[in-house]
Amino acid sequence: MGKEIALADVMGLVGTETGVSDWITVDQTMIDAFAGATNDHQFIHTDPERAAAESPYGGTIAHGFLTLSLLSAMNFDALPKIREQTMGINYGFDKIRFMSPVKCGARIRARFTLADARLRGAAMMMTTYEVTVEIENEKKPALTATWITIAQFDPKDRPTAD
Repeated sequence: MGKEIALADVMGLVGTETGVSDWITVDQTMIDAFAGATNDHQFIHTDPERAAAESPYGGTIAHGFLTLSLLSAMNFDALPKIREQTMGINYGFDKIRFMSPVKCGARIRARFTLADARLRGAAMMMTTYEVTVEIENEKKPALTATWITIAQFDPKDRPTAD
């Protein structure tokens, strides 16, 4: 998909995969930085030796919320920019499921399918994406989510109904 799309064309993409991000490597430095930012220092994330000895994963794993937070970067990388958009707003999630752990050193990427797009008021379009975060060389995804975002635009750019 192109890197830019007209606001008037977004609703025509409902039901299609609109982007796949590049791979992101989740390494121990990233995991440790996230642990510091969130004050979640559980050994399964931050102590490679103990995690190797005591966990079923053979080492540390990323926090589920770290994987979820990377959706912002994956979204920016994968989805086309709406030409008329002046600001994007993260509205939230209807559903998030952490399906499989992301082991330290693994690469992940996201697939975005536009499930819904509708105009709200004079200057907003609400979009709902079905997102799957894949782990390279794994059958089961890291997570699935239903993510709602809002594209804000100048009211003069609001598409008219056909």
